[in-house]
Amino acid sequence: MIYFDNAATTLHKPPEVAEAMRWAVNNLGSPGRGGHDYAITAGEAAFALRELASKYFNVGSSERVVLTSNATHGLNMAINALAQKGKRAVISGYEHNSVYRPVMNCDMSVVIAQGQLFDSGDTLEAFDAALKRDTALCVVNHVSNVFGYIQPIEQIAELCAVRGIPLVIDASQSAGVIALDFTKLGADYIAMPGHKGLYGPQGTGLLLCKDGKDMKPFLYGGSGSNSKLIDMPELTPDRLEAGTHNMPGIAGLYEGLRFVIGLENGSPGRVRRHENNLLNIAAEGLLKIPGVTIYKADAETMQTAVLSFTIAGKDCETAAEELNRFGAAVRAGMHCAPLAHKSAGTYQTGTIRASFGVYNTAEEARRFAELVEMAAR
Repeated sequence: MIYFDNAATTLHKPPEVAEAMRWAVNNLGSPGRGGHDYAITAGEAAFALRELASKYFNVGSSERVVLTSNATHGLNMAINALAQKGKRAVISGYEHNSVYRPVMNCDMSVVIAQGQLFDSGDTLEAFDAALKRDTALCVVNHVSNVFGYIQPIEQIAELCAVRGIPLVIDASQSAGVIALDFTKLGADYIAMPGHKGLYGPQGTGLLLCKDGKDMKPFLYGGSGSNSKLIDMPELTPDRLEAGTHNMPGIAGLYEGLRFVIGLENGSPGRVRRHENNLLNIAAEGLLKIPGVTIYKADAETMQTAVLSFTIAGKDCETAAEELNRFGAAVRAGMHCAPLAHKSAGTYQTGTIRASFGVYNTAEEARRFAELVEMAAR
């Protein structure tokens, strides 16, 4: 089976991830829940992940790396912390429902800065017009999960900084693929999953925080510290991590992040170059098939290795089912991002999405075009 659904989850992981998780099940207790070796070792494992992530993303302090269950968890935490009832919130026209739904349900006036697909200038103009000084919150996904469109996040961050507007970045599709410098961007929060570009397991994620001390906790409960307090502890990350940690997931994510860092050491951009090569091979093959329309940027700087396409006269879901029977796993439909489809003009049909990872090969990309031709016929 050709697995081209890496934008959902990178199914194929480095073997160290599974090995670490297997070891953690019987060797890691709960951080802060006891003075015995198993609890202490668990605390060390969680700290090691925070330290590694803090250095890789240039957060400045491991205490500002909060461990979450996924990007949706982190985004809800950040949005709820910054939301102000009755105030104005600005989001892009390419947001996933993990941004769109929480923003639409926090009693704010939501403005969509809707730019043309693969047009950073148009996107910036939309944000420049939407980011009024009375805006209380801006939330932007770095990369569209439907089209791989890389939004001009650095320039959007500058617009927010000049106007004093808090910024939350959804890095679900960029973390591990595009370099992210938290300090340089100046965002208040950046949320990301562990199970995509960081090659960790499902049920893991990271929330990078500028300062979580004043953040209203999203969950209340045990923290392993300051148990006599009625409120959550003031210090991060304890303040934002109520309940028992997913220690097998944390151990696995640590190895996944180490894997990505190892690939990039001495060869920055290696992951993206490999994945974009597969994108180009697949796109070249699909363009030769009558009735197939692909959504691809003219410049590689505008797109990650996510390729959406449609087949004339073919329902996207039906085509994806046929591709599965032929031996290719892809996703089809709305991809939990109706806003992106409205922005790109594919809301009525949806798209079929092929997304590539480090374990995919050029031969798979070439073979995929053959399978799509079979489905088209």
